[in-house]
Amino acid sequence: MDKAGMARRVHFSPPAVGGVSLLVVFAVLCLTVFALLSLTTVRADVRLADASAQAVSDYYAADCQAQEILARLRAGETPDGVTWSSPMEDGETEYSYTVSISNTQELQVEVLVWPDGRWSVQRWQAAAAGGWEIDEGLEVWDGTPF
Repeated sequence: MDKAGMARRVHFSPPAVGGVSLLVVFAVLCLTVFALLSLTTVRADVRLADASAQAVSDYYAADCQAQEILARLRAGETPDGVTWSSPMEDGETEYSYTVSISNTQELQVEVLVWPDGRWSVQRWQAAAAGGWEIDEGLEVWDGTPF
């Protein structure tokens, strides 16, 4: 036989895709999906941490501003935006003011100050800013047939 005849007789078949190859492909696909899920979770955690850090920073900035107003009240000065009541039976005056924390929150403060320099905080509270409305727009099916 010549070389050309031998070349014709040799048959090359494609390699068979076995169970191990399918298992490797499935494992790589699962690892890729898990990596993408982990990346998404990390990004969400970073956004949440940034929002939390900003909220804490905003609160402490408002707290510092409220402390400055309290110091001015204790010094006998009444800053703009502070409301006060007429002196009570013991001579103390009740002052109240708010300091904005964010668009949705404010720090509400009520303080009693006596003429001799004593003072007492009655309220130092973060509260929702603005009004609150009941939304009764949700229509619920009452069970009657259409």
